[in-house]
Amino acid sequence: MAPHELKIELTDTEEKICGLLDKCRDYLQAEKGISTTCRIAGGWVRDKLLGSQSNDLDIALSDIMGLAFAEHLAEFSQSQGIEVGTIGKIAQNPDQSKHLETATFKMFGLEIDLVNLRSEEYASNSRIPSGVTFGTPLQDALRRDMTINALFYNVHTRTVEDFTEKGLDDLRDGIIRTPLPPRETFLDDPLRIIRCIRFASRFGFQFVPELEKAVEDPEIQEALVSKVARERAGMELSKMMKGRDPNHAVSLIHELSLFDSIFSVIPDDITTTFSQPTSAKINSLKATSILKLLLSSNASTGLPQLHPILTSAVREDPTCKGRLYLAATLTPYLGVTYKDKKQRVYPAVSYVIRESLKLGTQNHYLDGIPALFSASDILKDPNLNHEKFKESSERVTIGLMLREKAVHNVHTGSHWTSSLLFSLVQELIPCCKNIDEGLEGKSSSSVVVLSKFADFVLHTVSAASEKITTYNNLVRRVEELGLTTVVDAKTLLDGREVISLLDAKAGPWTGTVLARVIEWQLEHPEGSKDECSRWLREQHSSGSIVIEEPEPSSKRPRIQR
Repeated sequence: MAPHELKIELTDTEEKICGLLDKCRDYLQAEKGISTTCRIAGGWVRDKLLGSQSNDLDIALSDIMGLAFAEHLAEFSQSQGIEVGTIGKIAQNPDQSKHLETATFKMFGLEIDLVNLRSEEYASNSRIPSGVTFGTPLQDALRRDMTINALFYNVHTRTVEDFTEKGLDDLRDGIIRTPLPPRETFLDDPLRIIRCIRFASRFGFQFVPELEKAVEDPEIQEALVSKVARERAGMELSKMMKGRDPNHAVSLIHELSLFDSIFSVIPDDITTTFSQPTSAKINSLKATSILKLLLSSNASTGLPQLHPILTSAVREDPTCKGRLYLAATLTPYLGVTYKDKKQRVYPAVSYVIRESLKLGTQNHYLDGIPALFSASDILKDPNLNHEKFKESSERVTIGLMLREKAVHNVHTGSHWTSSLLFSLVQELIPCCKNIDEGLEGKSSSSVVVLSKFADFVLHTVSAASEKITTYNNLVRRVEELGLTTVVDAKTLLDGREVISLLDAKAGPWTGTVLARVIEWQLEHPEGSKDECSRWLREQHSSGSIVIEEPEPSSKRPRIQR
């Protein structure tokens, strides 16, 4: 929530910039007959009022284009002995929400954008304005997505200007509201729906009822699918997942029935090839609520404390938290595959990330999340009393499991600890019930409320505790066996060395032999490369390792003509 008293305190650098803008405005009026007003707009004003710092200043100008003012400002600054960075011009790019030409440069180390105040008109089939003209401060404020983002700071009067007459109160009261009626705002640009969710989750704010009602309108939900570029939707989702409270964002998505409009924009020729139906959409919220619980302190819940190693990747890898939350959000696609036109099989979650959200391998979304899904199947129910851990050496079994590429692979951002954490989240979902069902016939001490935003509980604390303990025990055993660093260790022999030692040609057998080499390493943690080489030759000589020669190519040799 916002501090009770909303005020802007400028840093020394901001004071210098505002002073220079003020003097330049006066100079242009007196010497060149150019009249303008400089106002800092949007996010900088909001963040400063909330007591946060912002390094990006967007200057909204009346009656002059940004580039023209930037050139005048550079000339004036030079006369004052102040250096201004190279002026850049960002051309109109509506797909990236740049509807007017913008001038950009650095001053006193801060990034500054200059653009004129504007008014916009929209066509019915696009979120890109069909007309953009010079506007008044009120018109500029009303075209913005939220009242809290429609505030200005007048650099000449040093006052905050709230032309919607609601922005300051909404910021103080923790309210998300649109400057114009929400139906009009969202039909003009449906991306604003997702932005409202992002800012609500970022600041812990709540929607006004009329906004919620507008979002639930089928026409607006259809516009979200048809008018918003998937890249823009994915960009906002990524910011949510990396933000302060992704679980709040997912809760709002479910409350507003937006899951399909955001995550399931998939053509029929793909969905008809799904290997099975997706699971209930509510599993998305259950998974993020459980993940939030596990990443927070469990001391007051009656659940066992999570072993700190299980959250180590979240602390050490800045991309891990967002990736885990997006993976949890996409839980309904767990275990579902689809076929492409060549009948090749892929995880459905890959299609969602690549096409519905247009997210690539940044933050290891496209490569890391399918790996988490695969890993959860490999790692589920890792009870050390199970037969699979007793069939051969326990150290080898656990070591091989943790070295699976889906479980631990630096190239996909996969770490065995975060893979285990995600697997635990999936195992706890069946323990999660609607809060009314969960409390039925149970005392309040026997359930754990997952989140203030989610009406769910872990209805069987004993079952949930048992699962957490199972994962904790596995991690402790990994430590006892000295396997925490082994998962990253290189094999003593690589593929080329194995081929050379056995005097053979590369083939499918190579991978199988390398797996045997890794087993030997796990069984002989102090073993040397020479010892491993001798063992490999002995295994080959005794017939324990069989090399299958690759089949001759059936392709006809090319004849050059």
